[in-house]
Amino acid sequence: MINLTRLNRSSIVLNAIYIERLESTPDTVVTLTTGKKVHVLETVEEVMDKVTDYYRKLNILPRLHEPNLDE
Repeated sequence: MINLTRLNRSSIVLNAIYIERLESTPDTVVTLTTGKKVHVLETVEEVMDKVTDYYRKLNILPRLHEPNLDE
């Protein structure tokens, strides 16, 4: 789950797995797989970073660019 901020400054927690698409129009619009759209204050890049961190927590996304300490 990721924390985001709606345009009215209220907090919302979304399950990142259900994010289908992100758009900058100029507000960031998060479109879920259900078709629901959520407008948030965070930039597309910030949302992408949060999603990436969430996927890494779930071990869905491998950790890239981290040195292998065994070498």
